[in-house]
Amino acid sequence: MTQDRIQIGVIGRPHGVRGLVHVHSFAADADSLASYGTLTDDRGGAWTLTWRADGIALLRGADGKPVESREAAQALVNRKLFVTRDTLPEPEPDEFYHSDLIGMEVVENGSVIGRIVTVHDYGAGASLELDSGSVIPFTLACVPEVDLASRRVTVSRPTEVVGEEEHASKRDREAARAAGGAA
Repeated sequence: MTQDRIQIGVIGRPHGVRGLVHVHSFAADADSLASYGTLTDDRGGAWTLTWRADGIALLRGADGKPVESREAAQALVNRKLFVTRDTLPEPEPDEFYHSDLIGMEVVENGSVIGRIVTVHDYGAGASLELDSGSVIPFTLACVPEVDLASRRVTVSRPTEVVGEEEHASKRDREAARAAGGAA
């Protein structure tokens, strides 16, 4: 929750030859992206956008001049677009901005299993990718607790997510401990 900027979209491929670009909005209402005023990118640029069609926008730089050529538009592909946190509403309870989750410690059964490096959302539900390479579905069943204040997420992965082999080796270790041996 300490980040001042929140990613709200990304510039996609050019559309046509006159500088229009596809813009992928991460806002609940894609049209609202234009209402945020100046957007900054991950390279220090400042932009305003005007929607021309569904997902297609005209970008204007800080000087007010529009992007006018396909080549100029191509140079902007994959630039992340940000707004300042104070322009966005506070999330509802049990809702989170992805940027607030990045870097949080992930705990399972009392042990730290990693930190969140990215949040994926391809439309079928979000998932959390950890620095260990694990990917955890961001559902209430798998992530029962998110503590923003302590920057800690508690997870409970079902067998289908952890993998049968990992559960089997965990059972073997627990059985060895119960029998007094070390595994």
